[in-house]
Amino acid sequence: MAKTHFQGNETATSGELPQVGDNLAEFNLVNTELGEVSSKDFQGRKLVLNIFPSVDTGVCATSVRKFNEAAASLENTTVLCISKDLPFALGRFCSTEGIENVTPVSAFRSTFGEDNGIVLEGSPLKGLLARSVIVVDENGKVAYTQLVDEISTEPDYDAALAALN
Repeated sequence: MAKTHFQGNETATSGELPQVGDNLAEFNLVNTELGEVSSKDFQGRKLVLNIFPSVDTGVCATSVRKFNEAAASLENTTVLCISKDLPFALGRFCSTEGIENVTPVSAFRSTFGEDNGIVLEGSPLKGLLARSVIVVDENGKVAYTQLVDEISTEPDYDAALAALN
C-alpha cells in the first residue's frame, strides 16, 4: 500500500501505482453519456490520466481546468479526467466551465482504482480515488506516475506534461 495524506493525516491507498515501463492495465470507464470508454479506444495515442477524488472540490476542479488548458496544444494525446463522480456531475462541471479539451470519465462502476492501487483506504474520503497522475506513451507503457503527497494539493503539471516527450 502506498501512503498519501488528507488534511495532514496519513492515509493508505489500496496498492501501488504502476511502475514506469509497465503496461497500463486495461480499463473500462463511463463517459458523460453513460457509454463505455475502454483503454482500447486510445491505442496509438499518448494518455494523461488526471485522477482525483471529486470534481466538486476546488483542487480537483482546478486540475481539470489546468489540464484542459494544456490539452489544447498536445499532439496525439488524450487527457482523461477520472474520478468516481457520477458521469452527470462530470458532464455538468465541464459544460458549465467550458471544458472541451479533456475527456471526463467516471470509475464509479469500474475496477480502475483497484487495478492501479489508488483507492483511498482511510480518511473521510475512503473509497474515492487518490489524487494522482499517470502518463502513458503511445505504446501503452507507463512513462510517469505521481501519487500526490497531500490530497488537498495540486499535481505536478509540468512533470506530467514533460513526460509526454
